[in-house]
Amino acid sequence: MPAVLPEDLAQFDWVARSSRPLIVCDVDEVVLEFVTPFIAYLDHKGLELRPSSFRLHGNVYRRDDGTPVSDRDISASIEAFFVEQHDWQTPVASAAETLAALKRHADIVFLTAMPPRHFAVRRALLDAHDMSYPMIATEDEKGTVLHLIHGDRDTKVVFIDDIFHNLHSVRDRLPNAFLINLMANDTFRALAPHPGEKVAMAKDWNETRDLILEFLEN
Repeated sequence: MPAVLPEDLAQFDWVARSSRPLIVCDVDEVVLEFVTPFIAYLDHKGLELRPSSFRLHGNVYRRDDGTPVSDRDISASIEAFFVEQHDWQTPVASAAETLAALKRHADIVFLTAMPPRHFAVRRALLDAHDMSYPMIATEDEKGTVLHLIHGDRDTKVVFIDDIFHNLHSVRDRLPNAFLINLMANDTFRALAPHPGEKVAMAKDWNETRDLILEFLEN
């Protein structure tokens, strides 16, 4: 069982009892912009992201002298960004509207990969943008967490994420889940490895909506 969650998993017992399909959605780069505002945040701190690979660590440099920033300092910048996320992050285009339409067809849960200590700030930010769906913030394996809340129901489940190992984690634990790879930032999406077999790829929320509705209707 995951070591740390922001809320007792018992609060998600309703998922296992529901007869409706379930849509589980990542947050960063899926419903909230992350890369673009993080680049702006780094610039504000005198740093520059030079995306030469699909990662943040190893790609950040100081603007004044061009020297690379250590992995430890990049991690510290990400932590500080999460503390101030309400000042930087904005919704991905059409995310809120699409989820509002999809909730007529399925239950929706956010599963965000971030330290649970930032739960309250993220909760308030999502609520402010009319995305008040139940949320779990955890650094544990997403497949394990999703299996715990979904159980072994026969109902359909959709999982949306930008990171291939999260998609693979869910595929391993819930092999019948419909997996969608979605990433808001065009530059990093072009650098991302292919998510692999049995993963649908969408370029935006319009495509994501169409894929989900087709899956739910069949």
